[in-house]
Amino acid sequence: MRKVKSARKLGRTASHRKATLANLSTQLFLYKRIETTEAKAKETRRHVEKIITKAKSGTVHSQRIIFKTIRDKSAIRELFEDIVGKVAGRNGGYTRVIKLAPRYGDAAKMAVLELVDYAEAPAAAPAAQKQDRSKRVKGSKKATGESAE
Repeated sequence: MRKVKSARKLGRTASHRKATLANLSTQLFLYKRIETTEAKAKETRRHVEKIITKAKSGTVHSQRIIFKTIRDKSAIRELFEDIVGKVAGRNGGYTRVIKLAPRYGDAAKMAVLELVDYAEAPAAAPAAQKQDRSKRVKGSKKATGESAE
C-alpha cells in the first residue's frame, strides 16, 4: 500500500537529491534569489525554511548541524551574520516562490525562489514620452544632423 510521503523525489537518488538541495540552498543564501524548476524551488523552500529557523537560535550546536548541509563558508557567514538578523522578527515564511513562463527547451515549469526580506521592489518606470520617430532611428539624416538635400 502506498504511504503518502510529503517530500518530492525530483527523479534522483537520495544522495543526489540531498546534494542538489544543499547546492540550491547555498546559492540562495549567497545570491538571495535563484531561478530553477518549480518542483525544485518548492522542495528547496522547505529545506531552507528549516535551516533558517535553526540558524535563528545561534547556538554552536545549531551551527554544527547546519555545517553538515551547507559546506560553503561564505554562505554560512552570510546566513548567520546577515540573513538571520533580517528575519529575526519573522516566525516563518522567509522565502517565496514566484512562478515563471515554461522553459523554452523542454517546457519545464520554472520558478524563482527568493528570500522575502531581500526582494527588490521594481523601480517605477518613468512616464513614457512620445518621441519623434526620426530621433529614434539611428541612420536617419535628422538624427545625425545632416541636411536632406
